[in-house]
Amino acid sequence: MSKYSFLLLALLLPQQAPPDTEIYLVPLAGGGKAVNISNSPGYDNQPSFLPDGSAVLFSSRRGEGNQTDIYRYDIKSGAITQLTKTPESEYSPLVTPDGKTFSVIRQGTDNSQFLWRYDLNGGNGRQALANVNPVGYHIWVDDTHLLLFVLGAQKMPNTLQYADTATGTAEVIDSSIGRSLLRRPGTGTFSYVSKPDGGRWVIKEFNPKTRALATITETVDPKGEDCAWLPDGRLLMANGSKIMAWAGDTGWRDFAVDVDPADGAGRITRLAVSRTHLAFVR
Repeated sequence: MSKYSFLLLALLLPQQAPPDTEIYLVPLAGGGKAVNISNSPGYDNQPSFLPDGSAVLFSSRRGEGNQTDIYRYDIKSGAITQLTKTPESEYSPLVTPDGKTFSVIRQGTDNSQFLWRYDLNGGNGRQALANVNPVGYHIWVDDTHLLLFVLGAQKMPNTLQYADTATGTAEVIDSSIGRSLLRRPGTGTFSYVSKPDGGRWVIKEFNPKTRALATITETVDPKGEDCAWLPDGRLLMANGSKIMAWAGDTGWRDFAVDVDPADGAGRITRLAVSRTHLAFVR
């Protein structure tokens, strides 16, 4: 197995069926147990919360074929609504800073991977950045700027790029990075996992104003890359079948939420948080 994970291969190789995964939701307080919210055979992945925490967007493959669409899970009612329905596959939904649309990585039938955006109801799809391809993952910095995980060509390393949708340009910030691109609460910086060849993986941060890079800490798992920041500034990271929390000088410690539902077991991957809930994939 190469350094690419099965989930990244699912994004790259549409002719191969993505792995069977489910999305779980658990309260951050009150002792609640994780609940399967996707509850569908096949690929359910890449959860992200609406800004008010009322719903979760995610990518899912349902029905025939390997094509994926974006769905919305309403936390209060438990209802699932399909938002996109296209011949292409959409991945990694994120609500944009204006709160009026969500962005995705749209994989074309020609294997291209461009940044697109849709209205919150899934309509009016349009390309958001035409000059950068293939994009794997993204995070919004402001209304027109993003950090992108761009896949390397011909075995070249993946790069972290800072893009401007107003000008269509992008600049390389770092290379050999992981898929977790995150806003660090209260700092104005953005974190990512650095994966140097032959070295211990570390979590770094990028300051868009100064272009400065700094190391935050080593990953809890020597080869782990799935993270999420809590609103209080603690960093969560998947570690096998557990989730760990980092809070500076205290280092990595067990995170006290029940992530072991009766219908699921195994390695935890993607993480997302709101003020009240944690979503994860396994």
